[in-house]
Amino acid sequence: MSALATASVTIASPVGRLTLTERDGALIRLTWSEGSSSDWSGLLRRASQYIEAYFAGDLKIFDLPLAPEGTAFQKRVYAAMQRIPFGGTRRYGELAVELGSAARAVGGACGSNPLPIVIPCHRVVAAGRGLGGFSGGTGVSTKTWLLNHEGALPRRQLALL
Repeated sequence: MSALATASVTIASPVGRLTLTERDGALIRLTWSEGSSSDWSGLLRRASQYIEAYFAGDLKIFDLPLAPEGTAFQKRVYAAMQRIPFGGTRRYGELAVELGSAARAVGGACGSNPLPIVIPCHRVVAAGRGLGGFSGGTGVSTKTWLLNHEGALPRRQLALL
C-alpha cells in the first residue's frame, strides 16, 4: 500500500455488519456499516478471523498491529482500555485516577475510540448501576451484548437492565 492508501472489508457479526479499515499495515478503524467493502489484505483477512474467533468465544486478546487516530490523551485511554482483561470491567473513574484525569474526559475518549471491540471500550462502565454509553452498533444494547458474551455482567446487574 502507498503511504496513505487504505483498504476496508465488511464482515457479518452477531452485533451487526462491521467494516474493518487498515492503513499501511495497521488497523485504524472498526465501524458498524450497512455497506459492503471487500478490499481484502493479509491484515484484514487476519483481523476478520480474529473477530470471528472472538465472537465464537475462542479469542480473548486482539494481537494485531493497531494505529488508532486520536489525541495523546485519547491514545493513553485506548492503551488503558487494552489492559482490561476479557471478562473484566473498569469504571470510568478508576481509569481517570490511573490516568490523572476526570471520568468525563475518559468517557469522551471512550466515545471517540475508532476501534471498538478490538480496543474494548465496552469494558468501561459507569460507577452506579448503569453501564454508561456506547457509540457502536445500537448503543448500550450492543455494549450489554458484548459484556454478556464475555461473561462480565453479574446476574444482579443483568436483572436491572
